[in-house]
Amino acid sequence: MPDRDATIAAFLDAQRGRQQAFLAELVKVPSDNPPGDCRPHAERAAELLEGLGLEVERHPVPDDQVRANGMVSATNLVVRRRFGEGTGPVVALNAHGDVVPPGEGWTKDPYGAEVVDGRMYGRGVAVSKSDFATYAWALLALEELERQGVPLNGTVELHLTYDEEAGGNIGPGSLMREGVSKPDLVIGAGFSYAVVTAHNGCLHLEVQVDGRSAHAAMPFTGVDALEAATGILSALYDWRRGLSGRVSAVPGIGSPQLTVGLIKGGINTNVVPDRVTFRLDRRMIPEERSKEVEAELRSVIAEAAEAFPDARIEVRRILVVEPLAPLPGGERVTELLCRHASEIMGEPVRHKGVPLYTDAPHYASLGIPVVLYGAGPRSIEEANAHRADERLPLADLRKATEVVTLTLADLLAGRR
Repeated sequence: MPDRDATIAAFLDAQRGRQQAFLAELVKVPSDNPPGDCRPHAERAAELLEGLGLEVERHPVPDDQVRANGMVSATNLVVRRRFGEGTGPVVALNAHGDVVPPGEGWTKDPYGAEVVDGRMYGRGVAVSKSDFATYAWALLALEELERQGVPLNGTVELHLTYDEEAGGNIGPGSLMREGVSKPDLVIGAGFSYAVVTAHNGCLHLEVQVDGRSAHAAMPFTGVDALEAATGILSALYDWRRGLSGRVSAVPGIGSPQLTVGLIKGGINTNVVPDRVTFRLDRRMIPEERSKEVEAELRSVIAEAAEAFPDARIEVRRILVVEPLAPLPGGERVTELLCRHASEIMGEPVRHKGVPLYTDAPHYASLGIPVVLYGAGPRSIEEANAHRADERLPLADLRKATEVVTLTLADLLAGRR
């Protein structure tokens, strides 16, 4: 029987250049969401995976569902590999290929995959195209173990999806609703050294305030939508101050947050605004649920709107992602990831919560334990995630792949 850990390390060392080239090809294909035209990236990813000898299932999302999700196109990719008798656990590895648009301020080509001082630069290189590479090579390393005679029993699946930036409803949500997969455990894309077991949820609401236009010489003949919107916004900001008193019991989470991120309206400088819309982002701690949070926000808005009876107020839900909280059955994969990561990274790696949101709750809502871990710098800030010059230390890609491989090998071998 070969030394399992040494076999994994030697295989990944030999594959380092190939893995990095794979990641570079993924970075070079834009998959910005919005607008969310992600089918071309999925096709390229499928071709690359098939070039590694993996069988890839393509699951195109129907156009009506894509449009309802505010996107242009999406295809979910699934890779399945059974080991041994296949009676062991089914472990899914989920990463998303859609990314936020590059924005301004880049000093490197956001689609160039340029490597400088051991770091690869590009939009999505850290969040989370890197984990397409992490998880694919973890699977390849398991295949190498099997060739060397190391006993494994169970199934590993790759779930590569394209709507995390829009909440995951037509990505992991679709795979679960359609019964494409029924995993026992899920490891989702990571973005730091930590093992993430909990995170915030997110609710996006759009508030539309309709008034009646009028000439600025006679504003009293109209209904000023901006005045009403300002009153509602003032009430929301006043109410926001109380959120600091609600603190999650999960380390790393903190308090709920409210941000008004978009606002538009008006016709011209000399016209009373007839319509103003704004969108707000409400981050929910793991102890909260979206139904109650939305009801509270709508109540604040409705109460403020009473001061402007001639204006019409409409509130629309744009996005909702429930918070992620630890589930029974996830303790073992969390312990394994923390142990192996601490050994490979050379520093203590612990589990914690983060004040972000992902598409992982689509698994957790079905009672499937899900833990987030993958390639990434020590922190989100070091990755420049969602900012200019997003980057990934390639040494961390190699290390994270080893951590995931060792964890999977333990899960498929019944070891602790």
